[in-house]
Amino acid sequence: MKILIKNIKELLQVREENIDKVSGAEMAVLPKIDNAFLILENNVIADFGTMSNCPDGNFDKIIDATGRAVLPTWVDSHTHIVYAGNRVQEFVDRINGLSYEEIANRGGGILNSAKKLNETSEEEIYNQSKARLKEVMTQGTGAVEIKSGYGLTVEGELKMLRVIRKLAENYPVKIKATFLGAHAFPTEYKEDHSAYIDLIINEMLPKIAAENLADYVDAFLETGYFSVEETERIMESGKQYGLTPKIHVNQFTAINGIEACVKHGALSVDHLEIVTDEDIEVLKGSVTMPVALPSCSYFISIPYTPARKMISAGLPLALATDFNPGTTPSGNMNFVVATACIKMKMTPEEAINAATINGAYAMGISDTHGSITRGKSASVIITKPLTSYYQLPYAFGSNLIEQVIVNGKLI
Repeated sequence: MKILIKNIKELLQVREENIDKVSGAEMAVLPKIDNAFLILENNVIADFGTMSNCPDGNFDKIIDATGRAVLPTWVDSHTHIVYAGNRVQEFVDRINGLSYEEIANRGGGILNSAKKLNETSEEEIYNQSKARLKEVMTQGTGAVEIKSGYGLTVEGELKMLRVIRKLAENYPVKIKATFLGAHAFPTEYKEDHSAYIDLIINEMLPKIAAENLADYVDAFLETGYFSVEETERIMESGKQYGLTPKIHVNQFTAINGIEACVKHGALSVDHLEIVTDEDIEVLKGSVTMPVALPSCSYFISIPYTPARKMISAGLPLALATDFNPGTTPSGNMNFVVATACIKMKMTPEEAINAATINGAYAMGISDTHGSITRGKSASVIITKPLTSYYQLPYAFGSNLIEQVIVNGKLI
């Protein structure tokens, strides 16, 4: 299909030459074309420019975007969309004063989700997960990373990863799969961490690799979960099977986990609600993308990633949802962008860069997603009429998306 989008008020994130990411002061620059056109053909971006140069031709569909902004679809590089049931009761428990750690210690949290997942059929998990995926696509997400980690058994983890693969086969959204067997220690291994890590390394990883079910390996590197040394074992083993690390770290405490992740060439380090000066120094000049998850901070009332400090130090930053049943039951990237502006004091330009081009880097898909660049995926958001794209974070409770095109398909 050949689509012409014309009379675009603001065409955002225009990059004539593809770049991997933006860092530091560059994050405040969001290239755009006013009064623009955009041509999508054969599922890729074919051309763009000002309306004065808009070509004539035969198009299968013409969209008049008068008064509207057009930008690349959001890239959500950290989610747990595949799960069973919900954890509504824990939401109420937190309101009544229980902490994340207290809920986990009484059998809630990740272990609660693992119990539900292992009791639920693969078909039912798929049906629940596809509903969430379809919802985030209508909210403007065109690429999404999805983690396992609610199985915590060999079969449970494989079941989750097979569901992720099926979603990738059946929907136009770009999906990357991350193996997160090291999400928590099952009850039977609570006093024998080494035995569970052996299970991950000797049984889970070989089977996942044999079926080519994952792109990345992850672990919850945190006090009370996986130590630096334990996470390093998992990263080293994952890399032997071609799985690049993408690691949960510094959500509640700073225990030199970021240094270990950078040493092992992690593609991203995610959460970072607690960041030390030493962490910032370690990240400078590395290949590792810091990823903030502001809607998690919002939902469970923990600190926000110190974006201003990190950007001022010259670092890049990506934004993602952390969509999961316990601490962020939302995959709405529009809310993430708005919350980053409102609570983390990121400018709209920085937040949009973080949710598009830097998110693509954190997913390993910079060559196909994250910017309006010829040859990249025909995945774009068309807003409702706006005075300025600044309204996207400003009107944080409004749905300002009119149409979404993912890989050339109207959603």
